[in-house]
Amino acid sequence: MTRTHEQHPEPRIIPRAEHTISRAGISENALKVLYRLKSAGYEGYLVGGGVRDLLLGREPKDFDVATDATPEEVRTLFRNCRLIGRRFRLAHVHFGREIIEVATFRGAHQGEEGGGQAEDGMILRDNVYGSLEEDAWRRDFTINSLYYNIRDFSVVDFTGGMEDLQAGLLRVIGDAAQRYREDPVRMLRVVRFAAKLGFRIHAESEEPLFELGECLEAVPAARLFDEILKLFMSGHGVASFELLRHYDLFGHLFPLTEACLAEEEGGFPHTMVLRGLENTDARVQEGKPVTPAFLFAVLLWEPVHARARTLQAEGMNELQALQVAGEQVVVESNRHISLPKRFSLQSREIWTMQARLPRRNGKRAARLLASPRFRAAYDFLLLRAESGDEELQALAQWWTDYQAADEDARGGMSVKAPAEGGGKPRRRRRRRKPRPSGAE
Repeated sequence: MTRTHEQHPEPRIIPRAEHTISRAGISENALKVLYRLKSAGYEGYLVGGGVRDLLLGREPKDFDVATDATPEEVRTLFRNCRLIGRRFRLAHVHFGREIIEVATFRGAHQGEEGGGQAEDGMILRDNVYGSLEEDAWRRDFTINSLYYNIRDFSVVDFTGGMEDLQAGLLRVIGDAAQRYREDPVRMLRVVRFAAKLGFRIHAESEEPLFELGECLEAVPAARLFDEILKLFMSGHGVASFELLRHYDLFGHLFPLTEACLAEEEGGFPHTMVLRGLENTDARVQEGKPVTPAFLFAVLLWEPVHARARTLQAEGMNELQALQVAGEQVVVESNRHISLPKRFSLQSREIWTMQARLPRRNGKRAARLLASPRFRAAYDFLLLRAESGDEELQALAQWWTDYQAADEDARGGMSVKAPAEGGGKPRRRRRRRKPRPSGAE
């Protein structure tokens, strides 16, 4: 059943004795913000993912605060405060590297100044302020609409979020289709939370996902880039990928990749994306660094590889084909997701090095090993080798052995290595010395 304001006129107050949130689990800086707001006579509540995660026994990544103070009033209380955003005005209170985000209670849009909606229902500005109750019903999901009250340490629940949290259920507040149209990124958020928390999506919140994917095309490409990082670089990339494809959303983010994934090659499905996301998830869970450049190299490899093969059939060598295909795919993909140049250049280097790695005779191997992009290209090669291609497996093993060998052994390996990928060393043509001028 759709949760609406009329069906839940009175909030449920869960006293401290009946929930698991302790101030010991809350950031010291978030508590400073809450207590200063309280001392100044303002309301202050911990809200959103921080409350949700604390109730689930998880460690929150960040802490958000909701208040009846305006952004300007928050700024007068904190010298370390910066106001950000036009579409959604916020106060960021800085404590070194930690930022406590403080948002003023939002109200319903009635055409007032500060609120704006496009013809398709998408909200363009969201600076209409309201009460705590209005703020609760304006939030996206019931489990993100729980408020921890610093005055008496209770949890305030207007939308039935506590019940859904205990049931492992993701439910959009209000009419799901309307809320997705207001902000299509909510469709990506519901998928991300389902993947992260292992929750089911309520049937009424799930059904519009199959129908409204095109709304994502109205979202600025730069904002979609940020959402993709959250989907695929938080340790739950495989689950996010599978859900996005299930709801036909992935193709609106990566149409070129989706077109490749919809086909099979030699009777076998493409598996590079899945392997790459498994690798990324493992690195995140092990606390190892991950980079958007490698992620996007994986996500866009299928169309790059397919286009490069076509270009090779037309006469280009492998390196040229990968260079041209990489540039074309990045340009076309930027229409949907704005991949910053500092990452797209690195992704393209990873792709083109796939053509250089087989060329490892003489001094080439040492030069490749010294390249700043070698490690990423080698890891990428390992993923490709897992597809079962025996030639790639042999090449990957050669580079694994080469890195483990000492300098003398490396020299011997390079002498025996082919000049070209898998072929015989190419003999150099001797150049004739220029004849002296005037010679007969």
